[in-house]
Amino acid sequence: MQLLEIECLGKTLKLEGSMAGWQQLFWGEQCVSQISASADNDNFSHQFSLQSEHGDIQVNLNGALQWQPFALQFQLLVNDELLHENTLTEKDIEQRQVIQGKKQPMKISFIGLAGLGLKLFKSAKVIKVLFAAGSLAAYSWLFSVEFAIALIFCLVFHEYGHIKAMKYFGLKTKGIYLIPFVGGLALSDDKINTRWQDIVISIMGPFFGLILSIACLVGYWLTDIEVLAGLAVFNALLNLFNLLPVLPLDGGHVLKSIAFSINSRVGIVACVLGAILGVYVSYHFGLALLGFLLAIGSVEIFFEYKRRHLSELLPLNRYAQIVSILWYVITLGGLSAIIWLVGQTDNDALSLPLKILSS
Repeated sequence: MQLLEIECLGKTLKLEGSMAGWQQLFWGEQCVSQISASADNDNFSHQFSLQSEHGDIQVNLNGALQWQPFALQFQLLVNDELLHENTLTEKDIEQRQVIQGKKQPMKISFIGLAGLGLKLFKSAKVIKVLFAAGSLAAYSWLFSVEFAIALIFCLVFHEYGHIKAMKYFGLKTKGIYLIPFVGGLALSDDKINTRWQDIVISIMGPFFGLILSIACLVGYWLTDIEVLAGLAVFNALLNLFNLLPVLPLDGGHVLKSIAFSINSRVGIVACVLGAILGVYVSYHFGLALLGFLLAIGSVEIFFEYKRRHLSELLPLNRYAQIVSILWYVITLGGLSAIIWLVGQTDNDALSLPLKILSS
């Protein structure tokens, strides 16, 4: 990932690095210094020379890097004179604007046309209305108009959780799109810089869904209106599905961010044990399908952990890892509990989500 970007003698000086200790220093587009991967690269020193009319110019970039919690202290010296000195934290990385790479020459292909179609899809506001109408018509044809309206409400509420998180981090949003037979999609114009941003944006959708299901369930207990119970349980099932630890679902993004951030055997063991516990609890309560999908997710933990050094996003610190795991478990457990509680009634329709998970 990009650790540092500052101006130096008329060009941009960029420092790239990974948790494994590997570092590369670029002056403009030229790589001027490199450090091999090593666990002992907390303190670093890059040196390179530039030629000018007045002789050689010696440039030194020295500093100390700590990944968890993230802190980068650096000094830039030119001919032994201090040019820049600063300390960067996770907040600085979080607020950094992501610079897009150079545009490649246009090539006519199906992939290119698909990408162009996606850009048009994201930029045309009228598409939102057309897709929303299409979703209403599709779900009304499958179920009923009343159920279709309730389902769309749940989808919009879920996606609004993602939008709310994006705005919290100052990201520009394109809004919510409803895709017939697929669900919803919250889009942003900006790219994220940290794994914490990925965690919060991903989990806020299901967390908003949990809040909605709890509100509907409380309303059902107070009024005995079964429509509220149905909304609570089917909304819980929808959001529970999104929390499954399989990409590209929200739970898959949470799993990936946690796994990419773990840099110790203790961390990976804790994640695996947590996944095994989730599988056991699922089978204990007869949620066979949920247990099976959680088992798949636990296998993915290992592969994501092996690829953790390849990420360009700032990893989670220890505190954020713990908070992310607890947030995920609480949200997953809350949604499962709602499905299990409502499924104990004699109403076949209300117990359908529980039967699906028990299959």
